[in-house]
Amino acid sequence: MKGSTLPFDGTPEQEAKLRTKLRELKHTDGALMPALQFAQGLYGYLPYEVQNIIAEELNVTLSEIYGVATFYSQFSLFPKGKYKIGICLGTACYVNGSQDIYDKLQSLLGIGNGECTADRLFSLDATRCVGCCGMAPVMTVNDDVYGRIKPGDVEGILNKYRERG
Repeated sequence: MKGSTLPFDGTPEQEAKLRTKLRELKHTDGALMPALQFAQGLYGYLPYEVQNIIAEELNVTLSEIYGVATFYSQFSLFPKGKYKIGICLGTACYVNGSQDIYDKLQSLLGIGNGECTADRLFSLDATRCVGCCGMAPVMTVNDDVYGRIKPGDVEGILNKYRERG
């Protein structure tokens, strides 16, 4: 099971909240989805350590948790950065060069799809249509939208966010 290479930084308070919620849900039909949603909200992602707690408390297998967590796009096995970068790989963006932009981002950040930089500043996700086809190719950073970008624009955009910290 592939997970984050970043160290888990959950707190005892988070674990206590999670275990309390899981004990409330334990005898509820379909408890796994609300358990995963709660854990995702609490930690921001579903690290292996959290999956183990859920498995233990709900008496379900890790493979069942992994199957649900990787099936639904609302869940992430990786932490997200302060700046969440999305690169549209939908048709309009792809034919206009978004793959080159995505490759440049992976190279500059040293991370792959769904991953987060070691400093937790950036995370990267390949996305599908963001509804800005007329601006293709499109990259988003949190709520900021960058259209008609070229690979040469990427480093400057990243530096803008690095300066913000």
